[in-house]
Amino acid sequence: MNKSVFLALALLTAGATSAGAQSGPNPQEQMACRSDAGKFCAEHIGKPPQMNACLRENKTKLSDSCRKVVESRGG
Repeated sequence: MNKSVFLALALLTAGATSAGAQSGPNPQEQMACRSDAGKFCAEHIGKPPQMNACLRENKTKLSDSCRKVVESRGG
């Protein structure tokens, strides 16, 4: 993965409204979604709001660990 994917994941929840989304994802959460972000949402790298929306839209296709992160972040 390149640095853009890492940055996108770091800002994954920038627009989320849940109380738990006030801080960015921790390193474990980033690792949980790194592969899924590249696989399903690569076109949104560098666009955190679109990446977040894409991961939510693809929630049923995500790995269990990434799905849990998305759900915990209001998705």
